[in-house]
Amino acid sequence: MRLRDLREDNDIPQKAIAAYLHIGQSTYSMYENEKHQIPIDLLIVLAKFYGVSVDYLLGLTDVKKPYPKSKRPQI
Repeated sequence: MRLRDLREDNDIPQKAIAAYLHIGQSTYSMYENEKHQIPIDLLIVLAKFYGVSVDYLLGLTDVKKPYPKSKRPQI
């Protein structure tokens, strides 16, 4: 995951991101170091915070720009 790179590129300490997510710094550190899987809801919050896609955070794409929101198809 790219959590550490984004955080460091924005000069944000781990403690600040952890506080933003309402979790402990040690928990956030485990997410950054991939010792624990980050919950999807927190992944979405971080994607919005950094203005990137979840796919970018997970390393599935190198494109930072988030996808445009699409409307739900009519049934």
